[in-house]
Parts: sequence; structure tokens; C-alpha cells
Amino acid sequence: MQTALPYLVVLAIIGVVFVWPAWRSFKREEAEARAELEEARRTGRTEPATMLPWIDVAKCCASGLCVKACPEGVLRVVDGRAQVTNGAACVGHGACEAACPTKAIELVFGSERRGVDLPRVGPDFQTNVPGVYVAGELGGMGLISNAVRQGTQAAEAALRGVRARTHADEATLDLVIVGAGPAGIAAALRARQLGCSVVACEQGEFGGAIRHYPRKKLVMSHGFTLPGGPRVEPGKMSKEALIEVLAEALAGSDVQVREGVRVDGVAGDRGAFTVKTSDGVVRARRVLLAAGRRGTPRRLGVPGEERDKVAYRLLEPEACAFEAVLVVGGGDSAVEAACALAEQEGTKVVLSYRKGTLTRPKRENQARIAALAAAGALDLMLGSAVREIGPDRVRLHGPDGEVVLPNDRVFVFAGGILPTALLTDAGIRLERHFGKRVEALEPASA
Repeated sequence: MQTALPYLVVLAIIGVVFVWPAWRSFKREEAEARAELEEARRTGRTEPATMLPWIDVAKCCASGLCVKACPEGVLRVVDGRAQVTNGAACVGHGACEAACPTKAIELVFGSERRGVDLPRVGPDFQTNVPGVYVAGELGGMGLISNAVRQGTQAAEAALRGVRARTHADEATLDLVIVGAGPAGIAAALRARQLGCSVVACEQGEFGGAIRHYPRKKLVMSHGFTLPGGPRVEPGKMSKEALIEVLAEALAGSDVQVREGVRVDGVAGDRGAFTVKTSDGVVRARRVLLAAGRRGTPRRLGVPGEERDKVAYRLLEPEACAFEAVLVVGGGDSAVEAACALAEQEGTKVVLSYRKGTLTRPKRENQARIAALAAAGALDLMLGSAVREIGPDRVRLHGPDGEVVLPNDRVFVFAGGILPTALLTDAGIRLERHFGKRVEALEPASA
């Protein structure tokens, strides 16, 4: 016993000096994580915008590596397993999935309570219509690095086995791409590397949804490489810098982007597609749909929405100085726009959102708008809905009844509409994803 005493003393000292503080720190972090989880469930922050980590409880070893790998803070370890505490912040880069040592994490679309509608595609990005492919935001992947990777891979899959054209079919392109955002541009560049003829049709300007960002908006990039271009390292970059990267890549190639051209329909089958556009008919062997889900903004459906003062994107906040502005929406785009407007001299900003709490924006955006509201720089009208937009007034219904506010401009950020008609008319099947559960959607004509 006397021989063992010194060892017991040493163990006790180690316990007091090292183990006990570590244990207390662990319990404190777990208590914080549990409180965060309860708050997230109460406010709805466990629900995703599009993608979400699904955790296999039987495999989770609570290593915490997934928590450290995710810069958005989507996961925390609670009650001995990883749990989603900030699902609204998930952008789908998959760092948590890659970091998990037991392969307990899988990225899925939607959740058990919130469904996400997507076109049905295979591992090669091909839809149920042979020869028609989907990549990027339309397929659920909104992150720039993911879109670039998918666009590149989809072009490779679509053009695999496509032989050189003969003189008889010179009028038929090898690939027509719908959309010229990061996915569409990456696909077009890769197609040219493969020696194939390609045209990208974009209803606006090249860059797609990026063009809708406010001026100087910072975009988080997880790093990407456009085919034939230099590596863009991870980090924050401005909207303008990102557009410049895309512009330089296009300038260094012979890719044809037809801007201001809307695609209205796709018909035919593998090797012989007819793509109907606002600029005429284009024939193609393969078609890649890489349009953004926000290409067609969702409208409020209220009287007066057709007025010129109503817009669905904010490019120049400075133009709204000394005006009364209403911003509608509860996501990052709405919050960032409201904050940018509130920072302009003399601008009176009101943010209207139909729910009682802001749960979807990133935490940094929540903190930013809360600080501006506390300082009186803007007014938050949560739990309210727009009823009418007049020439110089707006009428809203809130928790305390109807309110009429002076107004010069309205910015609506209610998300985008999936181009269902284009997809279903082409014969592409749609699915509604509830995490691990997927439901087939019947065509509208059924």
C-alpha cells in the first residue's frame, strides 16, 4: 500500500490539474450546446434552406470533428452525439461528412418536416430524359465551389462518347447549356476543352444569380478551379471580384454566351434536341440545365406589385438615400439588403417578414440587423404581411392589425420559383426530398 501511495498521489494531482478542468469545460460546452439546440428547435433553425447533415446515431462516436470542420456552425455535440443546431446555415460543402471518422454523416436535401423539390437525376447528373442533364443550384447545389465542380462533371458525363461532328450536322451543337452562372460557365469551358461545340443561354447577364447580389457584397468561397483557369483559393471575395474571375475565364476561351436569351422549352431525345429560345430555335445533341432556382423571383401576389418602384434585387443601396423603403423577406438576402439600406444617409427602412422570428439568416447577419434595429436605424415588423402597394404608401397587416406606411420603394426577397413548367414540359420528373425520404411528384397534367 505504501508503495502505491506515491502513484495515487500523482494520479490525484493529474486529476485535479488536468482531468477535472477538462471535464468541467466539457460539461459547460455541452450545456451551451443543449441550450443552443433547444433554442434552435423553438425558432426553427434546425430546418435547412436546401441541404442538411443527416446523422446515423448508431455510428456517431461524438468525436466533435464534424463540429470543428464546419465553419458555419451547423452541428454541436449534445447528449453524446452530433446534432443539428443551426440547419438554416448549411451550405452543403460537405466538410462535416468528410471529417466524420465513422462515416455517420450524410448530406441530404430537406428534412422530415420541410420538403425540397428537385429534378430527379442520376449519379452522372442525367435526368430521366436521356441526354438532358442538371447541375448547380437547380439540382440543389448552391455553393459556388459545388456548382463549378458539378458543372464540370456534368459536361464530361454529357459529352462522353460524343464523336466529332460531320458536315451533315454542323447546324446541331454538341451541347446547349441553360444558364451562365458558375455551373453553366464551368460546363461550357470544359466542353470546349473536350473539343465540343457549345452555347450557353442566359436570360440576364453571365454570372446568373451573382449579378443580383448588392454591390460589394462579400461572397464566401470554399475554393474552386474553373476548367483551364487558375485556382481560386478559399476565403471571402466581393461580388465584383467573383464576376471578374468568371469574365477572365470566358475572355480566355472561345465560349459563346448568349446573354438576354430566355429558354422557353426543350423537346426531343438523345442526339436530337430542339431548344426553343426567345432568340429562335437551337438544335443540340445534349442539353444541360444549369439555371438558378432564383431566376424567376417569387412574387407577393398583392395589388400594386406591378408598380415600377417594386424590385426583386438591390444593386445600388446609395440610390435609395433619403427614401422610405420596405424590404420584404426573412432570409440572408432580405436582411443584407435591409442593413445596406439602413446604412445610407436619411433612408427610412422597414423589414417585413411573415414569421415572428428571423431564423434563416446567418448569425452574423442576425447580429447585424439586431444592432441596427436597437440603434433605431431600421424597424423590424415581424409577423407581418404586405396587403397592398400604393403610389406613395404600403399597407401591411401585423400582429396589432393594419398599418399604413409612407413608401418610395419596395424590395421583395421571397426566394425563387423552380422552373417547373420548363422541366415538366421536357418530361423531366420531379421529386420532393424530406431528408432520407423521397416522394415522386406527379406531373401537373396528371
